[in-house]
Amino acid sequence: MISLIRRNLTSSISNHSSLSLCNSQFFSTSRSENNQTAIAAAPTVLDILLHKHHFSPEVASLVDSDLRFSNLTDSVKADSVLSYFRDTGFSTSQLEKLVKYRPRFLASSVEKNIKPKIKIFQDLGFSSQDIAYIMTSYPTILHSSIDNSIVPSLTLLKGMLGSDHDLAKILRLCGWFLTADLEKNMVPNVEFLKSYGVPMERILVVIYSNPRCLLIKTEIMKKSVERIEKIGFDRSSKMFVYAIMVITMMSEETWERKLQGFRELGFPDTEILAMFRKAPMLFTKSTEKMKTIKELVFETGKFDNSSIVNNPVSLACSIENRYKPRFQVLGILESKNLIEKWPGLSTICKLPDDKFFERYIGPHLSELGGQVYVANSYWQKEKLKP
Repeated sequence: MISLIRRNLTSSISNHSSLSLCNSQFFSTSRSENNQTAIAAAPTVLDILLHKHHFSPEVASLVDSDLRFSNLTDSVKADSVLSYFRDTGFSTSQLEKLVKYRPRFLASSVEKNIKPKIKIFQDLGFSSQDIAYIMTSYPTILHSSIDNSIVPSLTLLKGMLGSDHDLAKILRLCGWFLTADLEKNMVPNVEFLKSYGVPMERILVVIYSNPRCLLIKTEIMKKSVERIEKIGFDRSSKMFVYAIMVITMMSEETWERKLQGFRELGFPDTEILAMFRKAPMLFTKSTEKMKTIKELVFETGKFDNSSIVNNPVSLACSIENRYKPRFQVLGILESKNLIEKWPGLSTICKLPDDKFFERYIGPHLSELGGQVYVANSYWQKEKLKP
C-alpha cells in the first residue's frame, strides 16, 4: 500500500514537472516570438531610409550617424516626415539632398513645423515641382520663421512683382529672398532708384538678373549711381540698370584694374567708357579672353579698334562656336569671289545661326562643296556635302 502511494506520488510529481517544463517552454517561446515581433515592428531610421525611401547607402549611413549622435532616433517620426515630403512631390534625390543638408529635419513635427510652410506655397498656387525645387535648393526656408521671415518676404515680393507666376519664377532663381531681411536694404534701394527716375520695369531686370546688388547698403547704392552718372550714363538709358549691376559689385580698386586691362588691350579711356556705356556687362568678363578675341578678329585684316568700340559685345562672343566657323566660311566665300566684302562685325556676332546659314551658306552650297567643315550644331544638321 505504501509502495502504491509512493508510485502515485512520484507519478504526480513527474507529471507536474513535465507540465511545468512544458508551460515554461511555451511561455519562453511566446516571449521570444513577441520580442521578435516587436523588433520586426520597430525598424530603425537606417532601415527606413534604405528600404522604404530608397536612399543610397552612403547618404543613409551619414544621416543615421548624425541622428544617433544627437540621440534623435525616432524612426516613426522620420518616416512621417519623409512620407509627407514624398506625397508633396519630392523625388528621392531631392529628399536625399534635403536630409543630407540637415538630418534633424527628420526629427521635426510635420503638423507644427513643416506642413504650415508647405501650405503657404500651395495656397499661392505654386506647383508641387516648384515647391520641391525651391525647398531643396534653399532648405533654410524650412527652419525660418513663418511670421517673421517667410510671410513678410512673400508679401513684399508679390507686391513688387505683381503675380504669383512671377513670384514663383524669382523664387526658383533666388529662394534665399525668403530668408533675407528685405526691409533693411532692398526696399530702400528700390525706392531710391524709383525716386531717381528708374522705372519699375527696369528695376525688375535687376531683381531677375542680379538681385544681390539690391541688398547692399543704400549709401553704397547712392555712391554707385553717382559714379555711373560721372561716366556719362543717362538714367533713362536701358543700359543704366546693367551699369548698376556692375558698379555696385565692384570696389573702386577693382574698377581701376578693369580699366587698366582695357588700356593694355590698346583702348584709350574715351573708347573704354564708350564701350561701357554700350555694354556694361562686358566689364565682368575676363581680360585674357577679350585679348584672345581681339587678336583673332584683327588677324582677319577686316576690322580695327573702331569696329570693336562700335560693337563691344564682340569681345564676349564664343571663339569656337561663333568666330572660327564663321570666319572660315567667309574666308572661303571671299576666295571664290562669292561675296564682295565681309559683313560687319556686329552681323558676325549677333546674327543667329539659322539666319547666317540662310544668308551666307545656303545660296552657295554647290560652290562650297566639301571644302567647308564647321563645328556648329546647326550647320552640321544641314549636312554640307560635296
